[in-house]
Amino acid sequence: MTKTDLFSVDQYIASQPGATQRVLERVRSAIRKAVPGAEEVISYKIPAYKLHGRPLLYFAGWKSHYSLYPATNRVIAAFKDDLAPYEVRTGTIRFPLSQSVPVSLIERIAKLRAKEVAEREKAKAVAPKKR
Repeated sequence: MTKTDLFSVDQYIASQPGATQRVLERVRSAIRKAVPGAEEVISYKIPAYKLHGRPLLYFAGWKSHYSLYPATNRVIAAFKDDLAPYEVRTGTIRFPLSQSVPVSLIERIAKLRAKEVAEREKAKAVAPKKR
């Protein structure tokens, strides 16, 4: 099965090598625990979570790391010290597959992203509508 044929997170994770599958399951679990109301989907051919129909977080497995997206400016600022050991690029946090999964950090990132999404929704609700 190629990654382009995937339509569920289960299938995406199953398509990865064994050790990567275990890591991705831990990432998935951390996100689900932190934001139990998020909808789990495949978007851009990778696992994604949506809240109120809006993108919350994405994750993907790679050869030697896995990534979380989006790493917003607020996320990077809030977890600057915690993210120091990891590679952070524009919009992306890369975690080495060779290290243990920072479950608590991923949960806190997911909760902050949920707060960002909720704040954006609230701002849209009170904004005057354009005609």
